[in-house]
Amino acid sequence: MKKLANDFINFSHSSKSVFHVVKNTADILKKNGYKEVLGSEKWKLEVNGKYFFIKNDSSVIAFSIGNRDLSKYGFKISGNHTDSPGFRVKPNPEIIGDSYLRLNTEVYGGPILNTWLDRPLSIAGRVVLKSENIFKPKTILVNIDKPCLIIPNLAIHQNRDVNKGIELNRQNDTLPILTLVNEGLERENFLLKLIAKENNINIDEILDFDLYLYEFEKGSLVGINEEMISASKIDNLGALYASLGSFIEAKDFNGVNILACFDNEEVGSSTKQGADSNMLLNILERISLSLELDREEFFCALSNSFMLSVDGAHAVHPAQSQKTDPIIRPKMNHGIALKVTANQSYTSDGYSLSVVKQILEPNGIPYQYFVNRSDTPGGSTIGPISSTHLDINSVDLGLAMIGMHSIRELCGVEDLMSLKKLLENYYSL
Repeated sequence: MKKLANDFINFSHSSKSVFHVVKNTADILKKNGYKEVLGSEKWKLEVNGKYFFIKNDSSVIAFSIGNRDLSKYGFKISGNHTDSPGFRVKPNPEIIGDSYLRLNTEVYGGPILNTWLDRPLSIAGRVVLKSENIFKPKTILVNIDKPCLIIPNLAIHQNRDVNKGIELNRQNDTLPILTLVNEGLERENFLLKLIAKENNINIDEILDFDLYLYEFEKGSLVGINEEMISASKIDNLGALYASLGSFIEAKDFNGVNILACFDNEEVGSSTKQGADSNMLLNILERISLSLELDREEFFCALSNSFMLSVDGAHAVHPAQSQKTDPIIRPKMNHGIALKVTANQSYTSDGYSLSVVKQILEPNGIPYQYFVNRSDTPGGSTIGPISSTHLDINSVDLGLAMIGMHSIRELCGVEDLMSLKKLLENYYSL
C-alpha cells in the first residue's frame, strides 16, 4: 500500500500542470505498449490493440480492445479529470510597484485561497510556438523548476482581525511576487524572457502561453504510521493514478476498456476537451466504426456499457463534524466512498450501485456511502455530465478526503489501494 501511495506522490509531484498530467499519463501508456492515434487520421484498430488519444494537450482517452463481441459486452469506462483548482497567469502579467514585480493571475476553479499563501510556488504549463502550418502551431511543455514565486500574507500587526476571518481579494491579495525590482532589471516581457531562458526557447518564436502556478514542495506520507497521504491534487490525480494502473494491468477482458481523463472539470466541463462535449462519444463511435460495427451495433454496445465516475468525497472533519450528514459519516481508510444524492449531481442509483457492489463484496473491498447534508449542496462531477452524452449506467465514487481544494489535500493510504483493487476487478470483467 505504501509503495502505491509513494508512487502516486511522485506522479502528482511531477504533474506540474494539467499538460504535464497528460504527458506523464501518455508516457506511462507508451511504456506499456499503447499507441497514440490522431483525430486527423483514419483509425485502423485491431483486436487486443492498445491505443490512446490526446485532445488539447490536456485531456487523454486511452482504450484497450478485448477479445469478445463489442456490441454484446460494450465499453467499461472510468472517468477522471486532469485539472485542479489554482491560478492561471494572465497575458502581459508583470505588475511593478514598491520595488516588487508581481504576476497578474486569475483564479481557476474553486481553490481554498489562503492555503496558497506563504508557500514556495512556481510556474508550469505550455508555450505555443510558430510553425509552418498556421492552423497547427507547435506546443511545448515548460516548467520553471525552482521556487520562484510566493504570495505573502499580511502581518498580524497590520491586520489585527486576521484570525477572525479575512476575505482575500482575488485581484490584489493573491498575486505572487516573482522578484524584487532593481535598476538593471529588464522589465518588458520579463516572464516570457524567463520562460525562454529556463527552457532554451527563442523568445521570438513564442506566440502565446497557458501557464499556471503550482506548489513547489513535494507531498508526503503523514501520521505516526504513515497512514495518510498529504499532497497537492489528490482531487483528482489520486483517482486518475489508480485508474491508470488498473487499466494497464487488465488482461483477458471482454468488450473495450476505456480510461477517460477530462480537462476543465473544475470550471464546469463545457469545453472541447471537457466531459460536457462529444469527445468521448465520438471516440467510442470511431472505435466501433474501426471494428466494423454498424450504427445499430454501436447503440447495442452503448446499451451494454458502464461507467465509474471516479472523484473525491468528503471525509468527516475532526474539528467540523457537524458539516457531515448525521448518519452517513465517511472516514479515511474505511473504504471507497459511494456517492449518492437526490438532485442527480451524482449518477449513482440503486441499480448502478448494485452492479458495483457485486464487484466490491466478493473481492472483500471495503466501501462506505457519501451523501451531503440535506441543507448543504455538494459539488458536481463528470459523471452526470458524461451521462447526458452517453446514456449509460454509471456510479459516482471516490476517495474520502479532508481539505478538498486546498493546496494540500489529505486522504488515506488504504483507500487508495481499495480504489485500485476495485478498478482492477472492474477492468478485468
